Order: sequence, then structure tokens, then C-alpha cells
Amino acid sequence: MTQPLPNQLRSAVRYLGRVLGDVIRAQDGQAVFDQIEDIRRASVGFHREGTPEAAQLMGDRLAALSLAETVRFAHSFACFLQIANIAEDHIQRRRGRAGDMRPDTLAGALRALGAQGIEHSAVRELLGCALIAPVITAHPSEVRRKSVLDRESAITHQLDRLDVAAGEVERAEVEKELARQVSIFWRTRLLRRVRIAVSDEIWNAVSFFERSFLTVLPKLYAHWQEVLGAESLPSFLKVGSWVGGDRDGNPYVTGAVMRQALAWQAKAALQLYLDQLHALGAELSLSVELAGVTPALAALADRAQDPSQQRADEPYRLALAGVYARLAASYQRLTGETPPRPSGLAAEPYPTPEAFKADLRTILDSLLRQHGEVFAVGPLPELIRAVDIFGFHLATLDMRQNSAVHERVVAELLKTASVCPDYAALDETARCELLLRELGHGRLLASPHIAYSDETRRELDTLAAAAEVKRLYGGEAIRAYIVSNTTSVSDLLEVYVLLKEVGLYAPGDPPRTEIFAEPLFETIGDLRSAAETMQRYLGMPLVRALLAAPGMQEVMIGYSDSNKDGSYLTSTWELFKASRALVEVVHGQGLKLQLFHGRGGAVGRGGGSSFEALLAQPAGTVGGRIRITEQGEVVANKYADPELARQSLETLTAGVVLASLRRPPADELGGGRGEAMDALANASFGAYRKIVETPGFVYYFYAATPINEIAELNIGSRPSSRQGARTLAGLRAIPWVFSWSQSRAMLPGWYGFGSAVQQSGVPLETLAELAETWPSFASMLSNMEMVLFKSDMAIAARYAGLVPDRALADAVFDQIRAEWERTVEAVLKVTGQTALLEKNPDLAAIIRARLPYIDPLNHLQIELLRRLRAGDDSEAVRNGIHLTINGVAAGLRNTG
Repeated sequence: MTQPLPNQLRSAVRYLGRVLGDVIRAQDGQAVFDQIEDIRRASVGFHREGTPEAAQLMGDRLAALSLAETVRFAHSFACFLQIANIAEDHIQRRRGRAGDMRPDTLAGALRALGAQGIEHSAVRELLGCALIAPVITAHPSEVRRKSVLDRESAITHQLDRLDVAAGEVERAEVEKELARQVSIFWRTRLLRRVRIAVSDEIWNAVSFFERSFLTVLPKLYAHWQEVLGAESLPSFLKVGSWVGGDRDGNPYVTGAVMRQALAWQAKAALQLYLDQLHALGAELSLSVELAGVTPALAALADRAQDPSQQRADEPYRLALAGVYARLAASYQRLTGETPPRPSGLAAEPYPTPEAFKADLRTILDSLLRQHGEVFAVGPLPELIRAVDIFGFHLATLDMRQNSAVHERVVAELLKTASVCPDYAALDETARCELLLRELGHGRLLASPHIAYSDETRRELDTLAAAAEVKRLYGGEAIRAYIVSNTTSVSDLLEVYVLLKEVGLYAPGDPPRTEIFAEPLFETIGDLRSAAETMQRYLGMPLVRALLAAPGMQEVMIGYSDSNKDGSYLTSTWELFKASRALVEVVHGQGLKLQLFHGRGGAVGRGGGSSFEALLAQPAGTVGGRIRITEQGEVVANKYADPELARQSLETLTAGVVLASLRRPPADELGGGRGEAMDALANASFGAYRKIVETPGFVYYFYAATPINEIAELNIGSRPSSRQGARTLAGLRAIPWVFSWSQSRAMLPGWYGFGSAVQQSGVPLETLAELAETWPSFASMLSNMEMVLFKSDMAIAARYAGLVPDRALADAVFDQIRAEWERTVEAVLKVTGQTALLEKNPDLAAIIRARLPYIDPLNHLQIELLRRLRAGDDSEAVRNGIHLTINGVAAGLRNTG
């Protein structure tokens, strides 16, 4: 009988903890082990008993540590929490091997749909025109170095080996190797010594593509074909990236960086293809004396002009040798390097991935016709699928820049070309008229004889690089240009004016574009006006002509800034309403809508269960097409391990299929739901704005959280704020959420809900009914409840004690604590529970098991921050703070 999840996890954590303890005892001595263990027991005792005596005991143990011991202790508990994560992921992989019995798989989605009378054919039809794309970003909330991730992967591998070890001898061998890997992990530095560069971010992203996507996705498609009973499926699930294309607030992303990103991505994809071709060449030893071939295969073999006498009677090997030679030439052309295993044959590079795929199809067709369906599965069909998914570019790279930058660059170009002396002074109507005129003719604005500002020159250089990489790597290398802070139609037209300068937009009848401008609506105000903005934009004949071929408009909606702007509840509701309104507008223009969800890992940035989030989407807004950002620590949590990647991609696909096809309620906003949510959101917005507009609030935030120290963690290449001044508007959403998580207030994930329930006038019975019957409201409550469970007002109060202005500290923290109490009370009443997570005991047990290891790190962090701010700027103090940040982030898991 399978153990309950908490018991499995407890067993796995204890086992790995014991291995780590043995390593510490062996390498650092019994005294060090006893000291760490003593504090661990005191913290566990406090969490079990909760008495003042237990709290005093834990406090005494921590206070007795010297600075050197504090740093060592922070390292040990950070390591232990990483170990706990490894154990948790191991159990998840083990449970995931139940495979299609889980509800969050494609097979599970088919069962659920079948119960509603929806047949497999409807799913096949949906997937025939679907696009599902996780988009990897470099947003900085992953505190782990790649070396740490690699050690965790090695430990994970040994745990998996233990699960299948046959006999005592093999088990002992695996346990020895596990101890060795844990020993290396214990001595591996957790912190980066220097700030991560964009090139590091590119390399990290490519490592995830190599480790998981490239190998997992082709096999998943083969499995899905079996599940659906389909001979073939289009490649509807692909991968995207922002790493090397996202310039919003990052001056280090340039044209040269974009070229580097695509070259490294191409290198990873082509190396995989070459390795698989080499393996196929070794495998397909079929002799012409014993096996037939099609005329097309014979011609392909002849074109190889392979002089080898040993392969003279082996047409498949001859054909593969020629294909390998051409792909090796493509590798050199696209990466500028010689492949690790060069071909001995001279050949022209493939002009496109389609040409490469055509040759592979010729080989497969011959095998199928001559030798039957036994070749319909296996390495060759999987290679063809990989080429279909990844091409030569591997991941489609998005460009992104802030609308304010475009405005300044266009203004400078118009002025220097003597078209308009002061574009910024024009109203919106005049701007659009001017931009449309510029888009209607072929004259360019930029001149090689004019010295432009650094910003304009950098933008033009980056656009030129985009045109170059599209020519080199194919049309799918870059498709979208995301416009951050879109507030008007001119924000989008400006992008086409800039694309025209490098030939990516061309006027004509019809006009054409190779990259599409796509709005990102981020703030509460932008979301509320999104439908009106798109109505005006899509109403323009030029825009309709550009969109005629794809028949679709993508719109990105931002979870992070809308939350920072107006509270979790208000943000969630405004995103919901904006999604519905955008569908109506876009469909009204005869186009399809593709929503791009800018989600982060933390609940305050759209995090939580991806499966629940997809099922919570408004009816009619998914339609089989969705893109979702994967950011920070979530990328490693989902995709560092191939097996977890497979589960994550299955979950994503199942959620999209169910959200697209299941029968929704007749009117999901009927029965007063819309009015109730409006009342709640307005009250929540008012409560949230009241606290963030409290005089001195931003000063409180900087003093009561480790925001400045997080900025020193070297976890990302971007600055933590958009400008130097300390303002809420200028602060990026990631450090905003990350900092509140570290202080355990976790304010962005819940603040305002308690006041909303008290002040909105919506009856509790109505809210309870919404929680029971409406997935959108239930998902929001579920995420909020998890955040509240991880928060700790006693610890948050100690962080408030870091604020020098005691009157300000009391004024702000008293509001936070009172709202937390209101919100907990409201959640319990709405959900009908007596304690948080009462109805989700597995999750409660998982989080509760971590808290005795997280809390001491918080207490040490507070004391180290106090020392730092009192003038002790030593390396040991800073190192200790950064280690505690690392450990708390590891323990909470979804911090940014």
C-alpha cells in the first residue's frame, strides 16, 4: 500500500538529512554537528510546543553563535533546505510515474472530457491549430548557482537509482556514490562571487533546453499520439525564450547579445541532431543485398558521394553520411565553429531546417515502405519531430522593450529626418496619423551620416541584429516584439516604424511584417483600458492587413505590475475581466486571440498551480493557444530534471485542453458574480492603496526587508529598479515580491482581501458559494491560503524592528498585522475551515516540515542586517546575510 504523501516526504527528507549529517560529522567533526543539531532540535521543539520557554531556548542557541558560526550555520540550514527540495522533487517524480492515471495529464484530460461527452476527435481538432509555449525568461529570483543545480541533479540521480537498486550489493554501491555527491554539495559554494552576466543567463537557459526540452518533447509527442490514437500530431507545443531579447530595463542586452543567444541555441540543437544522426548511422546497417530501398532513398545515398567501400552496400548509412555532412556544414555556418565530430565529406549546408527534415523523411519513408510500421516509432521519428519543434533556432526569441524608449527613438529619428520637430508634443491622434503616413511609404528615417544618441544607436543596432538572425536561423527565430507599458495605439505603431528601418516591415498592398508588435498591459489602469486600446488598434486598415495572414493577435497581460499596483485580489479580477473583454474585441475583428500570460513564481506575480490557473481562465480565452512565461526559480523547479519537465509539460498541455474544451457554466459571471467581484476588488484596491500611500511607506519597505541585500546577490543582470529614485512605481516587481517573502510578511500575495470581505457588502454565503463553484475564485483563494500559511507575523514584526523611525514602523506594521488577521479570518470563514490548509493536509504537512529550518535563518538574517546597518560592513556579515536569503528562498520555494 502506498504511503501518504507527508509520510513519503518525511521518510525521504530524513534519509537525505541523515546522509548530510554523516557528511558534516565526518568532515567538520562531532562538535560542529552537535551545535547544528542542537539548534535544529530547539527550532523543531518551538514549532511543536509554541511555548515562551521553547522560543527562549531557540533564541538562546542562536544568540550564542559567533559570527563565523553564524555563517556556517546559515550554510548548513540552506543546504538542508535544498536537500529537502531534492527529496520533495524525488517524491513528485515517483508519484508522477503513475503517469496517465493522474488527472493533470493528457490522458486525464481525455477522461474528464469524455465524462462530458466530448470525444477524442475534438481534442485532435483543437491540437491541430493549437500553440502551447512555455517561455523561459532570465528574471532574477533563482538564487542557486548552476554548480549547485548540477550537484542537486547528481544527488537526484542517485536517489532514483536507489528506487530500483536490485539487492544489497547494488544498494550499498549507490549509497556510497550518494554520500560522495552530498559531500561535494556540502563543500560547494552556494553564492555567486560576481554578478551574473547576460551571457551566463543565455548559457543557463540553453542548459535547460539541452537537459530537458530537446530530449523530452519528441518522446512526449510519441506518447500523446498513442493516447489520442492519432497517426500524427502537429507540433503544437514549442518553447520560447526572452533571454537575449528582453531589453526592457536591461542595457546589457544588445544586438551582439542577441546574435550570441541564437548561435548558442543553434549549437545545442544542431549538436543533438548530429549526435542522433551519428547513432542512426551506426544502427541502420541494412544491406541492399537484404533490404529494399525507395528510389528517393537511393538518390539520396548517391548524392552523398561517400567513397567508403565498407558502406558501399549500405544505402541507409550512405544517405545518413550525406545528411550528416550537410548538417555539419550548417553547424559551421550557424555557429561559426567546427562541430566536435566533423564529417569527412564535402557538402553544402542546408538552407533551412525544412530541407534537412525532408531528407530525414526520405529515409523514414523508405524504411516504412520497405520494412513496415516497426520503424514508425524510435530514434528517427523522434529526430524528425525534434527538427519540426526546434528547427535550427531551438527556441523562438521574443524581443521586448519599454514603450518610452520607442517614443524617444522615434522622436529623434523624425526630428533628424526633418519630418517632425517635436513628436513627443503631439497628441495621440496626431501621433497615429504621422506614424501611419510613415508606414505607407518606403523612405527610411535613419541616415549613416547622422550621429545619433547612444540609446537610438543601440536600438537600431539591435533591430539590425534581429533582421540578421531571422535570415540566418529562419522565420521562427523571432516572431514577436513585446511592448512593455503599452498605453496607446501609437506605442504599437512606433514598433513598425522602427522595424521598417531594417527591412522587417515593408509598405505595400498588402503591407508585410516579419515581426509582430504585441502589447503588454501591466498596470491596473492599462488592463482596464486594454480592450479600448485594442479596439482602436485593430480598427486600422493597415493593422488588419498586417494581421490577415496569421489571422491572430497576441496580447500579453502582466500579473506582476498589476499586483504591485493594486493588490492580489484586484489584479486577479482585472486580469480576468481584461481577458474576457479582449476576446470579444479581437473576435469582433474576425481574428483569433492568443493571450500571453506574464506569470512569475510567487503568488504575488501570478504563481501557484499552473493546472489550476489554466482551469481558472475565463471561458473562451484559451482556445488551444497560450504562451506563459517561466521565470526565476520556477524554471529549475520544473525543467532542471527531465522527468519533472515531462510532468510539467503534460500538466500544461492537459490544462490547456481542458480549459479550451470543457463545458463552462452558462454564464460564469451570472448570478451576481461579476457585481460581487467588482465590489470586492474595489474595496481591496482601496485598502491596498491606503497602505502603500502611507507617508514613508517606501522608506519602511527598504528598512524592513533585505531589498538592498537582495540586489547584491548577483542573481540577475538587470538593475532592481527602473530608475535610481526609491519609488514604488520605479521598483521592479520581482525584488518587491522577493523582499516581502524574505521578511515573511508576504504582503503582495494577500493584502486587501480581509478588508474587501469586511467592507464590500458581499455576503459570506455568496463568497462561500463562489469558492465552491467557480474555479477562478477557488484558485485565487487556494493561492492566498498557501501564502498566508507561509507568512509569519511574529517574524515580520522583528523585521519591522529594523526600521529606525519607530513611529513609522508602528504605523505601517500595525496596518499589516491587522489586515493579516482580517484576511486569515475571512479566508477561514469563506472556506469553512478552522485552520489554514485544513482541507489540504498534504500541503500543510510539506510546508510545516520546512518551517523549523526556515525560521532560524530569518532570525539570523535580522541580526546580521542589524549589524550591517550599524556599520559592520565585513565580508562575513554580508556573506551570512546572503546565505540566509539563499536558505529562506530555498525553503519557501516560490519567492519571486
